[in-house]
Amino acid sequence: MDEGRAANVEGAVCAPPLTHNEQIVMGHGAGGRMSHRLIQKAFLPAFQNPSLLAGNDAALVEPGLGQKLSISTDAHVVSPLFFPGGDIGRLAVCGTVNDVAMLGAKPLYLTAGFILEEGLPMDTLKRVIESMRTAAEEAGVQIVAGDTKVVQRGKADGMYITTAGVGVVRDGVNVGGANARPGDVVILSGTIGDHGIAVLGARGELGFESGLQSDAAPLNHLIAAMLDASRNIHVLRDPTRGGLATTLNEIASQSDVGIVLHEQAIPVRPEVHAACEMLGFDPLYVANEGKLAAVVGKEDAEQVLSAMKAARYGEGAVIIGEVAAEPKGRVLLKTALGSTRVVDMLAGEMLPRIC
Repeated sequence: MDEGRAANVEGAVCAPPLTHNEQIVMGHGAGGRMSHRLIQKAFLPAFQNPSLLAGNDAALVEPGLGQKLSISTDAHVVSPLFFPGGDIGRLAVCGTVNDVAMLGAKPLYLTAGFILEEGLPMDTLKRVIESMRTAAEEAGVQIVAGDTKVVQRGKADGMYITTAGVGVVRDGVNVGGANARPGDVVILSGTIGDHGIAVLGARGELGFESGLQSDAAPLNHLIAAMLDASRNIHVLRDPTRGGLATTLNEIASQSDVGIVLHEQAIPVRPEVHAACEMLGFDPLYVANEGKLAAVVGKEDAEQVLSAMKAARYGEGAVIIGEVAAEPKGRVLLKTALGSTRVVDMLAGEMLPRIC
């Protein structure tokens, strides 16, 4: 590089990112900063209420019946419909079950809406329905209502599914994104990035065979085991779109705290690491569909960790960091080299159509 060019680089200022205020782009569906801005600018002004403004993946409501309910809804547009370890049907059930459970609730009932494309093979629909039945049975929930619409050929990529769920929050449990406190411990239930890379592999976009399976799974029984072990669990969140990094940024912002992670403690499968290295991705931002992050009081961290390790889908649980008073609203990563870097929220779209 010549001196003149070097000077230009050193004095360069990064241009501000495009705001995309005039029309919807793929990044608005990524679960990161663009998704949050869309919610804040378009949806919250119209629908704002205390449950919605809490900013959790489910709403906590008190209908006056002596119980608190956790309610959530989700839409699923994954491509392809089937991938190693799962399919759009299992994803739909598990995603909503998990969102409801993350407030410390026992999920009970789901509804499902299907948008089917003209020409979809009936065998494909039956296969997805059977997968949903199996996932609901595993989670211990019932699908009690639904709706079906059909659109013209070429308008729906085969099938889209929406699901909504409701569950009852345990008495005495207060779990939410705003409850993290300095001194708390951050626990992760297992390896990150499995789902996103498995879906990418199913599209034939990796260029090699990985054998990686999606981690799509219902986590409500794992959460029940954790709550049996301790009522000192402050936050539960499943790091789906935007990955672990975006999820922890949300918690740090909601709770007005800092979160410090230890890179060497975060489990990543070799196949995920290799794919991310090849594609230029960071595993911290790759989606998961069967993992959770928990913020737990330090005094109960070990007993919660033991309960997780003894439960299905929690065998790989590890402590990955802690909550600090500063820097407020930020996530820091202590790297394997001994340095510290800021882990920001996902800005735009990295892997579209993965859930």
